[in-house]
Amino acid sequence: MRKAISSLAAAGVLGLSMGVPTTAAAASDSGSHSFRASLTPIPTNNVTGSGTATVSLSGHEVTVRMTVKGLLAGVPHAAHIHVDGMGTCPTAAAATNLNGHIAISTTDGMKSYGMIGSSLTTSGDTSPASALAVPRFPVGSSYQYSRTITVNNDVASNIRAGKAVIVVHGIDYDGSGKFTNVLGPSELDPKLPQVATAPALCGTLKAMPSKGAATRR
Repeated sequence: MRKAISSLAAAGVLGLSMGVPTTAAAASDSGSHSFRASLTPIPTNNVTGSGTATVSLSGHEVTVRMTVKGLLAGVPHAAHIHVDGMGTCPTAAAATNLNGHIAISTTDGMKSYGMIGSSLTTSGDTSPASALAVPRFPVGSSYQYSRTITVNNDVASNIRAGKAVIVVHGIDYDGSGKFTNVLGPSELDPKLPQVATAPALCGTLKAMPSKGAATRR
């Protein structure tokens, strides 16, 4: 598996968010807010895993915590905050014919969850340029992830507006226990199999009630 793709290729092939501010007022909100997503399987992709993600946002600083289980073991699973889409996860209607099989690729789902705004790597860069920085994503069927990163105006605005989506990638479509070429090459990087980049789990980040509001109830 390649270690990474160039930022130019990522921008050209993926149509990634390059950080242009869309809602300056929302992005300038320096208050601290918490958001949560339930990560559920992408339909048609033969995924049985699940997970949860929480995000604490203060200004442009984001602390992301994820707990994921039930994915393919022994391989890296790229994960991202997607923005500028419909703020939803794709339904089975988004599936296309991939090498003779019905499944949903990353680009098939982009109408729903949008472009990559931040890459949830374990170290180093977290921009869209690290979309496929394979060695820097969590590995394994189950893992816990926690990292504080800085996001741009566009990502911060999408999170506050309830339109940011967490997507975890990498599927075992044919039940072989490994990444195979069953769905052909990835449209994101033909040197990777489609199953390595196809979306596995997805969830929209929704605002959590403040402690004060919970106390009042």
